[in-house]
Amino acid sequence: MILADLLVGAFAALALPPLFFLPALALGLLYLYRCTQDASSARQLALHAFFFGLGYHTLALSWLTNAILTRAHEFWWAVPIAAPGCALILAPLTVVPVLLCRLAPSGLSRMILLAALWTFADMARVFIFTGFPWNPTGSVFELPGLAGDILIQPAAYIGVDGLSFLAALTGLLIWHSRRARIFLGIFYAAWIGAGWYRLSHPTLLPVTNPVVALLQGNVQERDILSRSGALDAFRLYLRLTNEGVARARDVAADRSVVYLWPESGFPGLLDEDEAARRLIAQAADGAWGMIGSDRRDTQNRFYNSVMALDEGGKIAAVYDKATLVPFGEYQPRFIPFNLLPDQLTPGRGLATWSLPALGHVGPMVCYEIIFSGHVIGPSRPSWLANVTNDAWFGNSAGPRQHLATARMRAVEEGLPVAQAANMGITAAFDASGHELGRLPWGHADSLVIALPSPQPPTIFARYGRSLPLILCAFGVFLAVFLGRQQR
Repeated sequence: MILADLLVGAFAALALPPLFFLPALALGLLYLYRCTQDASSARQLALHAFFFGLGYHTLALSWLTNAILTRAHEFWWAVPIAAPGCALILAPLTVVPVLLCRLAPSGLSRMILLAALWTFADMARVFIFTGFPWNPTGSVFELPGLAGDILIQPAAYIGVDGLSFLAALTGLLIWHSRRARIFLGIFYAAWIGAGWYRLSHPTLLPVTNPVVALLQGNVQERDILSRSGALDAFRLYLRLTNEGVARARDVAADRSVVYLWPESGFPGLLDEDEAARRLIAQAADGAWGMIGSDRRDTQNRFYNSVMALDEGGKIAAVYDKATLVPFGEYQPRFIPFNLLPDQLTPGRGLATWSLPALGHVGPMVCYEIIFSGHVIGPSRPSWLANVTNDAWFGNSAGPRQHLATARMRAVEEGLPVAQAANMGITAAFDASGHELGRLPWGHADSLVIALPSPQPPTIFARYGRSLPLILCAFGVFLAVFLGRQQR
């Protein structure tokens, strides 16, 4: 029984990026639904759901092993338990919806209730540690190319969590009856038509965003940590800056030019290194830039930051990463022993910069872009800039899943998103989530993108996660109503 639960759960995870094998999710949800019918007790059902969730999240997070192997000499003992350990924390969130859905009678009402409660549990992951909403179920619709562009357009109204509800509901209703399958066919035909129309008829604000040169150095983590490797990396990024800015000026016309270094792009403390800033300004030849760097305050606390440099190499603004990675950048307080001696300090919160050349930009660092409905500061920017270092993840599903979150944030907020990765996948998306260009894994180069204008604030940008919550609450209400009718 346990082996079957683990295998089916792992199989269901094949629907997530980057494989997008959608039948796997439908078969996995069918298995869970049949467990609600066949389990002889609540305890047996809870065990089915727990081990299903364990298998699902272990495969979905298998890339975590790469992060441990990067520092295997320190954390060798965590190599076999990294992905299963995180899955162990997330698995109970599969148990709760499966147990509660048995309150509805078997059939249509139970399927709707399971889909709604599954989504509630998915959304609840923002409350684990500093939050871990990685791989929401709705990301299964982020297929490559035009098909995915069309399917993710409803996120502008209901966010990725609303798409999670639709994905779970589809995966269950397809097994219900012929009438349900006909309904799904009509529903998806309307969805595709509306998505295509929205994608091909965007409403753009009269805002001119800059031409950005996104730099990807493809520097190994071990080189960043060594003195000689760090110096080579700095020289590489100076060269990429010079080349990228020159190429950007060729297409800029009357637009400003901006360069983006990724997280850990500067291997040191940039605000304390005036000579390095002068060299960067010379390489940029008068362009403004955003550079990922560590920072130290007067109390010797360290931050993971992104800094805006003007044309003379002076720091015009600093943003400190506010949402840190649990166990990667900080250790949760309930851990009684010291697993992570070098911990970072969180910043004050999201911000919007209004600066020459950069315009109105929302800076973010790596992990922060995975939080649906929480990527905009006190004022709305005209584009989002995310700097990241996915070298920790290796050439695995991790960087692809991370990039999928950036694409979804573009649709939800109606804003272009530019993501510069040190090692990973550097890319940019327009305000509809359409990919404007990318640098693949393993390449050191610059990517020049003329960022399009933003769209007006989307429905989701105005109301946030309250809309998918209302949608799921309606699903619960409908399930209760239908259940009473069945009884």
